[in-house]
Amino acid sequence: MELKLPPRIKVLEALGAIADGRVEKTEEGCKVVSSERDKQYEVKIKGQVVYSDDNGTRFRGYIGYPIISCLMLNGALPFDDKYANALKGIPWKRLNEEYKNYARVEEIVFKVSEERGVKREELEKFVDHVMNKLKTLHLRH
Repeated sequence: MELKLPPRIKVLEALGAIADGRVEKTEEGCKVVSSERDKQYEVKIKGQVVYSDDNGTRFRGYIGYPIISCLMLNGALPFDDKYANALKGIPWKRLNEEYKNYARVEEIVFKVSEERGVKREELEKFVDHVMNKLKTLHLRH
């Protein structure tokens, strides 16, 4: 089954996970630790077939942030330290649970990135670039 494109915020979350040092390469893919550091996700990648035990991938059928972060680390998706560092330390799970609205959380995240010197338009353009690349990968679960 081909995985759906993720909500755009998942690209931002993947950048933050890398900046926080929560993504570690493994022989088959990556291990990704959640923002609360209370869960660990296993990512396996073999060509276009990917596996991750995060909720977005397993239950909603989209490419979850653990897969995105692993693909970034492996060079299959664009990555930029500047944008990742602007998203370092964001409490993703807490924000998502508090607001229960990705658009609202995205607004908060863009505000934080602007305070850290990265303009919203610039970051949105980078997210567009990653999303366009994701479309071409045709990842399957």
